[in-house]
Amino acid sequence: MLKVYFKSTCSTCKNALALIKENTDEDYELVEYVRDVPTQKELKELLKMLGIKAEDLVRKKESLYKEKYDGKKISNTEWIKILHDNPILIERPIVVRDGKAIIGRPIEKILDILSKF
Repeated sequence: MLKVYFKSTCSTCKNALALIKENTDEDYELVEYVRDVPTQKELKELLKMLGIKAEDLVRKKESLYKEKYDGKKISNTEWIKILHDNPILIERPIVVRDGKAIIGRPIEKILDILSKF
């Protein structure tokens, strides 16, 4: 089963969901992560599945990032707390399947996780 972390008002997320529907009939769980915020433990698990550091999950175009965090030296542990406290900074969409995850930007990357199984 797929798990999709998304934001309902994000056009890229909407396009990603359409792509998933077109390319698989597999069930999926939607997590609107801005309302249903992942715990710090869940964020660590996501990062492990993605194979990236927390800073690589940050939306650097967000005004909050530019105003508060741009150019600062922040540890991985601190980034995890920041992402938990400010979920708007989490890159989206994220698709999880069988212990692996991918950031769907560009959305065509999602086809990789769908086709590997």
